[in-house]
Amino acid sequence: MRDNPAHITPYRIAIVTLDSHNARPCERALANMCVDYPGLEVDIFAAATWSDNPNEFDKAKEAIERADLIVANLLFLEEHVKPLLPVIEARRDHCDAVVGIICDAALVKQTRMGSLDMHAPESGTMALLKRLRGSSKPSTETGEKKMRMLRRLPKILKYIPGKAQDLRAWFLCMQYWLGGTDENIEAMLRFLISRYAGVSEWRGGTVPSPIEYPDVGLYHPDLADRITVDADELPVVENPIGRVGLLLMRSYVLSGDTAHYDAVIREFEKKNIQVVPAFAGGLDGRPAIDGFFVQNGISNIDAMVSLSGFSLVGGPAYNNTDAAVETLKNLDIPYIAAHPLEFQTLSQWSNSRGGLGPIETTMLIALPELDGATNPTVFAGRHGDGGGCNGCHFNCVAQEKRAMAPCYERIEALVDRSRKLVLLKKSECASRKVAIVLFGFPPNAGAAGTAAYLDVFQSLHNTMKAMALAGYNLE
Repeated sequence: MRDNPAHITPYRIAIVTLDSHNARPCERALANMCVDYPGLEVDIFAAATWSDNPNEFDKAKEAIERADLIVANLLFLEEHVKPLLPVIEARRDHCDAVVGIICDAALVKQTRMGSLDMHAPESGTMALLKRLRGSSKPSTETGEKKMRMLRRLPKILKYIPGKAQDLRAWFLCMQYWLGGTDENIEAMLRFLISRYAGVSEWRGGTVPSPIEYPDVGLYHPDLADRITVDADELPVVENPIGRVGLLLMRSYVLSGDTAHYDAVIREFEKKNIQVVPAFAGGLDGRPAIDGFFVQNGISNIDAMVSLSGFSLVGGPAYNNTDAAVETLKNLDIPYIAAHPLEFQTLSQWSNSRGGLGPIETTMLIALPELDGATNPTVFAGRHGDGGGCNGCHFNCVAQEKRAMAPCYERIEALVDRSRKLVLLKKSECASRKVAIVLFGFPPNAGAAGTAAYLDVFQSLHNTMKAMALAGYNLE
């Protein structure tokens, strides 16, 4: 009997995802579930830690090799997918279920949930999935539209009997995960156990449906529910010097991993700047921009700061630069990209001579820069097992190793730069000082302004004439 501690066989669930922000909801879910499911073990692993801590991958591999149920999520990078794929392949036929959601196609194909086998030759269930999904060509749909479709599909599939119910279960798992509050994560685990666990007495039962939260909304730590869709409910800064829109990750807001966002909000308000902290699902910032940063087709903020760490339209798997550029052109305000560290701890970064690694440089710096972002700034990270960070005078002490922690020194710099850009945006052109830097290589060889195929000095002359017409003071 499983209620006899002397004879309990562990039932193991292994979850592998990109980062650690869902770790604490999983830990809290396990604490609530252990009475109902004696012997249940839930381990969650963040692939972002593997490059600097190879032992973390070894732990994930060991957990998967003995797991009864496997969940893989938000894994797109080759350095994560390549080592993980053979481990899951070797285990998938020897466990109760494998769930691959919102990740590389090779990992999604490992999904095996009852009659749903995404690795098998096309079946009636997979044909149904393709019809529901639509074209396999690159989609121009916004994240907002995709989230609406995700909520709609389980409601449609509910009335299709037989094998379609396992396909519905796959979509529901995605919905539970994307709604990543404690309640939804716990419900997802209970749902998977009730349908697929090899322990007969755990099967069946009623599990709450996914709790739906706004795909697009506003966050503030002082709000009663922390989330709203009404901008008038945000705390008001008296006589602000300007308004700054903040782009947040919805998943961090729902999971409660928001200490880094709270610190940024507090620092802006301390500098007498009104903030509008908005989030959107689907890794597409445009719905949040359209909903809260634009009024009657005109920007109602003086600057925008992205705290997501991703490009404006797209995430770790892709980015739509053309769409981002069009959005930023219409806003016509300064755009700053700040990023939390996911692939190393704050202490590792502060003590490193190299700073960001190659993947971080691409994801956090290069892709947002293609959109038009400036002033890339680290503003947060995790402490891990290091106990804290001594990279600056704050000497921060770790509170929770898996929770996102603010880097106060960098946040002060971020807010100060943003404040200066706000003041610059609101200033008269004639009062601004502009420096123009000309290409000149090799140095001291009369090569200034000799870039190939460019009439540099004529272009400079035309630029200065346009600036004079715009109100700049040229002598």
